[in-house]
Amino acid sequence: MGGEAGRKLRPGVYWHGFKRAAVGDDDGEESARPINDEWLATPMTVVARTINSDDGTEGRLLRLLTDNGYKEWIIPMEVFGGSGEDARRALFGMGAIIAPRKRGQFMEYLLEQHPNQTITTTARPGWHASGAFVLPHRTIGSDTVRYQTGVRSLNLYSTSGTLEQWQAEVAAKCAGNPVLTLAIGCALAGPLLSLVGVVGGGVHLVGDSSSGKSLAQLVGSSVWGDPGVFAASWDMTKGGLEIEASSRNDTILPLDEIKRADPKQVQAMAYSLANGQGKGTMTREREARPKLTWRLLALSSGERSLAEHAAISGNAAHAGAELRMVDVNAGTRTYRAFDELHGMEGADFHRLLTVAVGHQHGHLGPAFVERLLDTDDRPGLLQDFAHVRAQFIEDNAQAGRVADRFAVIALACEMAVAYGLLPWAAGNALADCQLLYGEWLSRVGSGNAEDRQILAGIHDFIDKHGTSRFSDVNDQLPDAKVFNRAGYWESAGNKRLYLFNKSSLVEAAHGYGLARIIKALEGAKALTKFDAERRTKNYRIPGGGQSRLYVVDPVALDTDGVGA
Repeated sequence: MGGEAGRKLRPGVYWHGFKRAAVGDDDGEESARPINDEWLATPMTVVARTINSDDGTEGRLLRLLTDNGYKEWIIPMEVFGGSGEDARRALFGMGAIIAPRKRGQFMEYLLEQHPNQTITTTARPGWHASGAFVLPHRTIGSDTVRYQTGVRSLNLYSTSGTLEQWQAEVAAKCAGNPVLTLAIGCALAGPLLSLVGVVGGGVHLVGDSSSGKSLAQLVGSSVWGDPGVFAASWDMTKGGLEIEASSRNDTILPLDEIKRADPKQVQAMAYSLANGQGKGTMTREREARPKLTWRLLALSSGERSLAEHAAISGNAAHAGAELRMVDVNAGTRTYRAFDELHGMEGADFHRLLTVAVGHQHGHLGPAFVERLLDTDDRPGLLQDFAHVRAQFIEDNAQAGRVADRFAVIALACEMAVAYGLLPWAAGNALADCQLLYGEWLSRVGSGNAEDRQILAGIHDFIDKHGTSRFSDVNDQLPDAKVFNRAGYWESAGNKRLYLFNKSSLVEAAHGYGLARIIKALEGAKALTKFDAERRTKNYRIPGGGQSRLYVVDPVALDTDGVGA
């Protein structure tokens, strides 16, 4: 650029100064003449005023030229209330140069700019109130909404290779593998959840070490970004989990190795993921911070189920947590986690896909959202979901929630096939999801999940303590070898009935109240020989005296059909 008297100046932001001439100059009048142009910073312009739709705060969109090309950054207006040091440090980190002795003038330059354009920003990826789908460095469906985050924030949604390469090298190899179909479907279902009214939750891949669970998570992650960056781990606090979930809103949260989670917190974390809302906090000034929110499906993995991991800490497993993180067999299929290796050895198949997703990723998810916005058919989408959902049969409301999850995963895959984004035959993804749902249903059985958990707890209690904390109610004298008595037993033909006292029945079904336990026992017809009003039977007990006891038939408890 040119300066005073045609002098060449290096590109950048300049402070163009003037000084007044002293009275008595040759012309006899006060006059102003330019002096030197002082360089402030690398080329930088204020492109637009920004308003954050999350909290209403304002900022300015900066466009700067660095040695690595043009970059953009949204500077919060609140930085002008202080020295601006943090903002300048961030700009330096992006490659900008600011003259050390001109920092105040530089901040003044930014503050004095009044751009005509106003854009909306948000720190939350996914669907925005405007109808756009917001991602870092890209907004699908709008030119006036931008993602706003710190300059050092990790970009989870990076891309590499092309969609066509991902289809050929990754998706084609996933055909015939229900677990891999599920992983891709979980990733694609994220944008559909709010559109079809399905709540969040997750699926939990269970299998031995090195069975292929982690590969499935890498494949699912590759739908949206670099699997090495996008995938997360259970090894974090509940607050950390909320941050990770919020940063993947409307996409997928892969969580590797549940054994790394705190057993005391893992069930609460599963509830939190499904509920989609973080814990409220306050600032130092006692002002409420906005809660983190999200809606997504989690793709978890581990060598044991969520309930088994929670049991390590001595906590009772909550049926609700298990329903929110549904177990899927990823260890005892034809080839451990896989059903089809496409003519390869297991190790070669695993290696090929691992390398492929490292080089080809980040394209399918955005392409799916683009097609979704192009069609813009909400009524048709709801009809399609209803059609798919009708093919997942359930016998109670709890199984219905799980069926919703498998149905939306199936719908997402079949839509991507119809869009030409997945190279699979129509209907195969639906069949895969029906297969996995059927496996889950046959494993847990029919009926209410809390009922099953109560009955299983009492059954396990009898297995564990049947000879140590119970004795024959018809003995003449108390059995001196029984400590911490749970009750008695009596013969009934070729089986024993167990006579529980109240405290031991509540102990056996840990985490449930007596009324809920009685309801489950009655539903299973496992409570026998009782007085109608009290659900107990009065017995004479060894050594004299009487006691009202709950009479339980262990055969009716055993959902696997094996008597105690």
